[in-house]
Amino acid sequence: MAAVFAPTPVASPATPAASRLGLALLRITLAAMWISHALLKLLVFTLPGTATFFEAHGIPGGLVYIVVPLEILGGLALLFGLYARQVALALIPILLGALAVHLPNGWVFTANGGGWEYPMFLIVASLVLWLSGDGAFALRRSQAFVPGAQA
Repeated sequence: MAAVFAPTPVASPATPAASRLGLALLRITLAAMWISHALLKLLVFTLPGTATFFEAHGIPGGLVYIVVPLEILGGLALLFGLYARQVALALIPILLGALAVHLPNGWVFTANGGGWEYPMFLIVASLVLWLSGDGAFALRRSQAFVPGAQA
C-alpha cells in the first residue's frame, strides 16, 4: 500500500502593506549603496584618483564628473522615493560599467580587485525595484509597470 502524502502547504503571499514595506527597504538600501559609493569616490579616492582608476580600466576619466553626481542624485531620489523605479533603471548603466571592470576578477567580490557578484546583485536588485514598484513612503510615485500591457 502506497503512502499518501499531503501536499506541502504553500506559504501565503505577503500582504500588500508588507510588500510596500519590503520595497521601501530595498529602495532605501539601494539609496545607501549609491550615496556611500559616491562619497567614497569623492572623499576617499578623490575625483582625480577615481578618474585615474577609470582610465586604468579603459573608461574615460572625465566620466567620473558625470558618474559621481548621478550616483548622489540618484541615491537621494531613491532615498526619498522620487520616481524611484525609473531612477533604479536609469542607474543600471553605471552598474554595468562596474560589472565590466570587475568581471575579469572572478565571482567573489573579495577577490583581488573585486569580483563581479556585487555589481550583478545590485543590477538584479535594481531590476526588482523597477518591476515591483516604489514601495512605502515614496514622495513621487512612478507609473506602474504592467508586463504585457500595451501603451
